[in-house]
Amino acid sequence: MKKREINSVRTPVYRDSGFELPTAAATSGAFAAETGHEREPDMYIYSRYRNPTVVAAEEAVMEVEGCGWALLAQSGMAAIDIALSIFQEAGKQSNWLFFSEIYGGTLSYIGSVLQKRRGMDVSFFRPVDGRYDYRQLENALSDIRPDILYFETISNPLLIVAEGRRVIELGKKYGAKVIVDNTFATPLLWKPLDDGADMVIHSATKYLSGHGNLTAGVICGNDTNLMQSAIEYRKYVGHMLSPDDAYRLQTQMASFELRYRQQCDNAAAVASMLKSSDLVAGVLYPGLESHDTHEAAKELTGGKGYGAMIAFDLAGASPEAKRKNRDRFIAAVYPEIRLIPTLGDNHTILMPVEAVWGTKYPEPGMIRLSVGYEKTDRLAEIIGRGLKG
Repeated sequence: MKKREINSVRTPVYRDSGFELPTAAATSGAFAAETGHEREPDMYIYSRYRNPTVVAAEEAVMEVEGCGWALLAQSGMAAIDIALSIFQEAGKQSNWLFFSEIYGGTLSYIGSVLQKRRGMDVSFFRPVDGRYDYRQLENALSDIRPDILYFETISNPLLIVAEGRRVIELGKKYGAKVIVDNTFATPLLWKPLDDGADMVIHSATKYLSGHGNLTAGVICGNDTNLMQSAIEYRKYVGHMLSPDDAYRLQTQMASFELRYRQQCDNAAAVASMLKSSDLVAGVLYPGLESHDTHEAAKELTGGKGYGAMIAFDLAGASPEAKRKNRDRFIAAVYPEIRLIPTLGDNHTILMPVEAVWGTKYPEPGMIRLSVGYEKTDRLAEIIGRGLKG
């Protein structure tokens, strides 16, 4: 069939595993240029290297993030693997410092891959009484002099907000490359690259896509050398996102800001409602003045919002009573709110904290709520029903 231009408003799904190269000379040129690891090549070769649908989705992320480059991978964990692996060098001894309040999958990766399989020296910085002590952080940085400092803007599931600008400044002061997982805050609330971070990671599975129908991760940055290292690692390890998921992500990102604003507004309303209920023992939400890091969140985001995640503890006279109240709540809000082990979906979903995190957060009555963009009054009605059991 004769090839012709189609005036589509979206980049189509290019499912080609390999792309046609017109001549031997062009082939030589394409492979020679490939050593430069450009994000968008002049001539595509193979979809594990680069794919035009994926590049279009990366450009959608770049527009939202305001960054020099973005690289997509097939999951948030793949993005984390890329971001951390490019700083490892054979025979080089280094120590990396991680905040302890990070995604459980990241902690498992640190233990199973970085420490067990790669022999990395890793240290952790822990919060005190629900917040971070930045004098202790500076002492740790001064003692360890880590090559990498890694933290999450808003922690999971206790929603501890880091003073992000201060953390980046301290990391840079002691010579660390600073990597920020900004999944919970999103670029709408804060852009760490604007404040000097070296790289930002998102699980694009969550708010950037926001519909619970794909898995993806993305690394964002401005340093071209880091981009080229990341492209090289992604290519050889095979962490490329599929063109179908890239197409869905690109399409869904068009509504990202509208979706996330409504989710933040809904979360604020739900948190206030839960706070006023006698059936709730406590509410963790950075937008509440009672939260230990409310002021840090307010300063960091400029009051634009406080995220769409809430953790709340149902009342009960004993741990067993709390568990029963938790289970009643989960049953009462079903099927409008379902127990699904993820977050950032367009519909409100929940997770029981003790059942997932076990001894790390042994809170029998606690539920983590990922708030969607349903009508606020309808969401309040459903949660009210859940509290009554």
